[in-house]
Amino acid sequence: MAEPTTAQALGAPCWLSLAARDLDAAQRFYGAVLGWTFRKGDLEAGSAYAVGERDGAPVAGIAALAAELALPVAWTVFFAVEDADAAVARIRERGGTVGVGPVSYPPQGRAALATDRDGAAFGVWEGRLVSRWQVGERGTPAWVELHTRDAFDAAVFYAGVLRWAEEVPGCCETSYEEDRVVLRRDGVAVARLDSGPVEAASSRPQLRPRWLVRFRVPDLAASVAAVKEHGGVVVPGGEWGGARAPETGGDERRVVVRDPDGALFTLEADGTR
Repeated sequence: MAEPTTAQALGAPCWLSLAARDLDAAQRFYGAVLGWTFRKGDLEAGSAYAVGERDGAPVAGIAALAAELALPVAWTVFFAVEDADAAVARIRERGGTVGVGPVSYPPQGRAALATDRDGAAFGVWEGRLVSRWQVGERGTPAWVELHTRDAFDAAVFYAGVLRWAEEVPGCCETSYEEDRVVLRRDGVAVARLDSGPVEAASSRPQLRPRWLVRFRVPDLAASVAAVKEHGGVVVPGGEWGGARAPETGGDERRVVVRDPDGALFTLEADGTR
């Protein structure tokens, strides 16, 4: 993979995690749809956890925590921080809401789940990071993007929480480009904040403020067929719920789906820009 290892950058995305109800069922679904293999994780004694890998590289974690913590089944983007308590304080100071944590996961670290001012959910992680984990706009199995009302306003929030603007050693750079804020690591885009027609109470889940998670697959048609075969559904309207036209390639290059428990994510054909 050609992208930089974002897991080593403070303030950058450092992991993707699914809070599932049934770990075995989730592994069967994502293994069939994304071609992942799984190994047992070491999240915490007694917790069921698996790490999904593509071509031997870690992509995301799945934990059977949804029922235990009364969480919705959803994909969450985690960001690396030096101190989870300090990050949680900054979230609250800036109008965000902390839903869970910080929770300790010895010996790895501590995590918290929160929502930003518009209601988009995200996580912060303090501690040991997953080596060889990568996310980016090109050449990696995953990409993350915030869909929000005002990307600049959201960037002010996240910059304060994640210290993007403080020139922290090892952190990332941000730029404002055509109503979007782009987060870069070593000059390569690793995340984007995008303004659009979001509605917090929309009946279309794609239109709610959210951190979008895309997973790239070598055969999009085969992955979509596997979604349907294994109990998931294709969600009509694309990533913006039909309120905005696709950016490039049309819907044939990106398909929004939900897993059998309702977790929303996007399948993207390898090579899409």
